[in-house]
Amino acid sequence: MDRQKKIEHFVVSAQQMRDIEGRIFAAGMPVAALMEKVGLAITRQTLEILQVLSVQRIGVLVGSGHNGGDALVVARELHYRGYKVVFFSPFTKHKELTDSHAQYTESLGIERCDRLEKLVEESDLVIDGLFGFGLERDITGDIAKVIAQINQSSLPVISIDLPSGLHTDTGEVLGIAIKATYTFCLGLWKLGLLQDCALEYFGKAQLIDFDIPLTDIYAVLGEKPKIKRITKELAIATLPLHRPFVTHKYQQGHLLLICGSARYAGGAILTGLGARASGVGMLSIAVPQSLKSLLVAQLPEALIVGCPETELGAMLQLPANINLDSFDAIACGPGLTLEATPIIQEVIKSNCPLILDADGLNILALGTISTLAQRQGATILTPHTGEFKRLFPDLGDLAPINAVTTAAKTSGSVILLKGARTKVANPDGLVWINPESTPALARGGSGDVLTGLMGGLVAQKTAQSMGEVASVAAWWHSQAGIKAATNRTEMGVDAYTLTQYLLPVLAEFKV
Repeated sequence: MDRQKKIEHFVVSAQQMRDIEGRIFAAGMPVAALMEKVGLAITRQTLEILQVLSVQRIGVLVGSGHNGGDALVVARELHYRGYKVVFFSPFTKHKELTDSHAQYTESLGIERCDRLEKLVEESDLVIDGLFGFGLERDITGDIAKVIAQINQSSLPVISIDLPSGLHTDTGEVLGIAIKATYTFCLGLWKLGLLQDCALEYFGKAQLIDFDIPLTDIYAVLGEKPKIKRITKELAIATLPLHRPFVTHKYQQGHLLLICGSARYAGGAILTGLGARASGVGMLSIAVPQSLKSLLVAQLPEALIVGCPETELGAMLQLPANINLDSFDAIACGPGLTLEATPIIQEVIKSNCPLILDADGLNILALGTISTLAQRQGATILTPHTGEFKRLFPDLGDLAPINAVTTAAKTSGSVILLKGARTKVANPDGLVWINPESTPALARGGSGDVLTGLMGGLVAQKTAQSMGEVASVAAWWHSQAGIKAATNRTEMGVDAYTLTQYLLPVLAEFKV
């Protein structure tokens, strides 16, 4: 894996970034030289955006720290390339290096505005260099008014490192924050940019690599960092994309799905279609007997197991001749209803790798969750926020990453917490974060598709780590949603349509 692909995996907190930069400076890198390097890298990316937007007038917001210095380097370079640049700073004092850049910038004839209104009037785009990483206090007073006015102006904004006003680690708004159109994250991805609450503020985010030595990164984060971004490269390395020339269906995994009821027949179909797309060698689906013909029609290649059912059409029990430990993975929950409680209790006692979703989680929350740590087989739980709170009511006030990490450790399970930035935690404390998704997936049945897809990957033993498999399934699922939304708009992506885009995603990435 080349350097750029490695860099994309890393995620840092504010303190970790300070420590990494501290090592760079201690090794002899001059602060001024690094500022020049970073400023030029930002300029290159900014020029691409300016050409796309066809704008010539640039306003630059300058903070008191080195983020402001970076912005002034960009202002100078854009001036050299013929753009009309003005800058404004709401601060009376600046760090020495930033102050030097401000003086030189003015000496070039770049106007320093004494009023923000003038910058807004004379600009087609704003570069936000007010605050970099590490902001802890709420923004108030005149600076808050500056940010409010920029947000009200509707001008496109490029934020350097993070939108000013966002907490580096939590992504929370500290009083008020810039709503950026683009964010150029410097050096390494900041944790706050991978939080749901930050999504409406950073626009399109891009990493600006300024060649931090990998030795410094590993020295601070460790050889096995505890938080990682899920990337295409991880997915390609994990997915069963190439098979041996000599193989057979049972060597490609046998998945059992337990799902569906008379009321929620669609859940069984969607879960099955997700599993089909995974390429699993054998697929068995246990459903209430009354649904058997419907499932055969939709998934003729699957072995459909009709089960006794209750008066309301829920699954009553599994057939006596079914050996749960004979499968490579079991996924259950979508559409079962709470009447299927005995079945969930039965599958938890098996030694097979198990994925629980939907009603599987609802039943678990009734009091069975304490038994998970005793399982011999691996367990993956896939809750959305509401389900997570029912499963782990004592963790509701924790930050999402802390909550999901604690839940994984106490339950002995992999926890996939669904959201705009899905988080997957291993019991050993490792967390993966999916950096891309789409609100198009906020539709009934989308999660059922993910359950089937994930079950198929687990059955194929695509990786030794169940957390890694769950992460790749989440990535694949979200990429299919993004592709479908691009072709059909966000409103046009129902769960069935989503299943039709799972395999085209892989073809598009030429894998």
